[in-house]
Amino acid sequence: MQFSSRLDSFGDEVFSTLNARRLKLEAEGRTIYNLSIGTPDFEPFDNVVTALTDAARDPQNWKYALGDLPELKQAVCDYYARRFGVEGITPDMVASVSGTQEGVGHFGMAMLDPGDSVLVPDPCYPVFRAGALLAGAKLEYYPLNAQNNFLPDVANIDPEVADRAKYMIVSLPSNPVGSVGTPEVYEQVIAFAREHDLLIVHDNAYSDIVYDGPAGMSFFNYPGALEVGVEFFSLSKSFNVTGARIGFIVGRADVVAAFSKLRSQIDFGMFLPIQKAAIAALTGPLDHVEEQRMKYQARRDALCDGLERIGWDRPNAHGTMFVWAKLPNGRTDSMAFCEELMERAGVIVTPGASFGPSGEGYVRMALVLPPEGLQRAVEAIEAAGL
Repeated sequence: MQFSSRLDSFGDEVFSTLNARRLKLEAEGRTIYNLSIGTPDFEPFDNVVTALTDAARDPQNWKYALGDLPELKQAVCDYYARRFGVEGITPDMVASVSGTQEGVGHFGMAMLDPGDSVLVPDPCYPVFRAGALLAGAKLEYYPLNAQNNFLPDVANIDPEVADRAKYMIVSLPSNPVGSVGTPEVYEQVIAFAREHDLLIVHDNAYSDIVYDGPAGMSFFNYPGALEVGVEFFSLSKSFNVTGARIGFIVGRADVVAAFSKLRSQIDFGMFLPIQKAAIAALTGPLDHVEEQRMKYQARRDALCDGLERIGWDRPNAHGTMFVWAKLPNGRTDSMAFCEELMERAGVIVTPGASFGPSGEGYVRMALVLPPEGLQRAVEAIEAAGL
């Protein structure tokens, strides 16, 4: 059978490859430190679990949702005011998605025609590329590099490329590179969007995992952002509900409406008990979220301090549940290094090359073990001579 040529746009899925090797090593009795996938090991909060289980006991909640509950949309609006201090978000500016992965993956189909261009960070979370490619668009990379603290530098984007682009994806705090936006960066991005008449698509999955200062904020905290952009906002990492796939697109009403029209053709709405769980998270106390942020910071410190102690350059790690580490000792092939690291140290990380051309020479490590577990992983790396 001849399959769709669009599949040729995607390489092998790196996580499945790493996982297959992990299972083999574990079967051999090896101790494994799996720092490859960003699934929180913290438990979901009790109020969220209770809301879901109570709703699941009602047979009426097992029918098609056919859309977002009005109280869910309002909860998102109220959360933006309470958590971020952003006023003016109205229900027509909110729609649910099955996590940022699904949302960004389908977003291009609502916004792009074949041949359109999209500005994508490099390195980036892979679905940023995949969503554009599924719509038949052309990728235009803008680099995130150490010289600019792994932050967008719109001044160095070719104006002709910017004029061609339909939208620009900005991800801050950034997976995989761990950078956190500054007011200056956001102001420059907003001005850039106005100058070149393009939409900003902001990924805000990690606003609650920001280190060394106050909690992270929203793209919409900056003047003009609501006129030029939308934001994908996720509960996955803040509330430890990754498997429930709870996310939202928030922002310009015309863009939200276009995206919702597309989703209505492929989905009957978020499972109602999950909507109830989302409402509980959005309206409930946030003290546990702040406590968790500090626990992630302790993990970040344990891993980065340890790698620096054994001779690595200190990783970039200002936000998200990941650190972005340069390969040690002049190594340049990230996939080969990851394979050697797994075999010799039992430590599984993600090769930087899987996040884009500029990711080569780096690895991403997830903060999914407590500090003492991360310290043991560093000791294993040291003992292996890596």
